Amino acid sequence: MSRKNKIRSLLLHTFLTVLALVWLVPVFWLVLSSFRAEKGAYTSYLWPKSFTFDNYVRLFTDTKLFNFPRWFGNTLFVACCSCLIVTVLTLMVAYVYSRLHFPSRKGLMNICLVLGMFPGFMSMIAIYHILKAVGLDQTIFALILVYSGGAALNYYIAKGFFDTIPRSLDEAATLDGATKNTIFWRIILPNSKPIVVNTAINAFIAPWVDFIFVSVIMKDNYNNYTVAKGLYTMVDKANIYQYYAVFCAGSVVVAVPIVLLFIRLQKYYVAGVTGGATKG
Repeated sequence: MSRKNKIRSLLLHTFLTVLALVWLVPVFWLVLSSFRAEKGAYTSYLWPKSFTFDNYVRLFTDTKLFNFPRWFGNTLFVACCSCLIVTVLTLMVAYVYSRLHFPSRKGLMNICLVLGMFPGFMSMIAIYHILKAVGLDQTIFALILVYSGGAALNYYIAKGFFDTIPRSLDEAATLDGATKNTIFWRIILPNSKPIVVNTAINAFIAPWVDFIFVSVIMKDNYNNYTVAKGLYTMVDKANIYQYYAVFCAGSVVVAVPIVLLFIRLQKYYVAGVTGGATKG
């Protein structure tokens, strides 16, 4: 049995190593291409013939055609605002469903769950016309509203976490005269760092990776593009030969904040997905 376990463990680790390599090869190729001195998107070789840092320099200095610094700033602003709004709304809704019981609670939970199963892009045309009717199309504020609008539908993970927190904490605080509002902000949230971080990271990432909504809402408003839409314009037929390596550099720069954030908060993120609060 010991030998069988060793063989099984070896096969499992081999399989995981192959999966890791499959995942890392595109990342390695992207970083390598960002330092490539040769122009064009297609080459018959993997390793560049010469290396340069000019692609990163052009990314931040050559702003006449592609204003990457402005796009990066737009994305960072939208991500921070929507992250704050989504995190607060999601956790408040999850707390209500976890701790309060009212006649329509189960029905509302089921409705939110069903609505959350539909992809957001199904409503993008209607959302655009609503924003246009109120004069908010092609604005940064519109993006913040769009990314924050469905926050209440993503309550179920946070609710599951709140369910693991002993209700005795709420009861003890109530006996001491604390209101529901005080219990939420001063007792529940301090004991819920993993799910707070999990919710915040997911909300922060959304504006960085979204392409569909920003394309529909912004149309040709070049200055209000986010990095996803802006970088895409670098690889159209007219610009791909001159700017492909710059596009790769931009992709690396965009990934840096997300990677650093995830590394810094990884333990909370994993605990928010796989675990719950410590009882006792």
